[in-house]
Amino acid sequence: MRNAAAVLGIIAGVMGMFVGLFGYGWTSLVEREPDVGTIFGAFDNPGFIKFVSIAAPTLAIAGGAMAKIRALWGGVLLIISAILMQQAFAFNAATMFPIVMAGLGGILAIAAGRPDEPKSHF
Repeated sequence: MRNAAAVLGIIAGVMGMFVGLFGYGWTSLVEREPDVGTIFGAFDNPGFIKFVSIAAPTLAIAGGAMAKIRALWGGVLLIISAILMQQAFAFNAATMFPIVMAGLGGILAIAAGRPDEPKSHF
């Protein structure tokens, strides 16, 4: 389960980077050219979007990397990443895979309370 959490977390982080690049780029474009935001729409809280665009993929990659050794910490980071992505970008066609993969990876990492290794986090 720890290996699955690690793989899901790293894949979610890489996919989340693409969502984050778009979110950060769009908020920057709307700040420079406000007319674009009035025509195509803008985010309500651009500061939060910029923060999540950087933090959520980083947390997912870090959580995936930690999942084998520190499953509890890695799982918590993965779940926080999924929650942040859902709150910032909502659940849609572009974000469904990073959100679900980070959330599932977090659940699997936390559920790995009794691993094959002698050291568990419970």
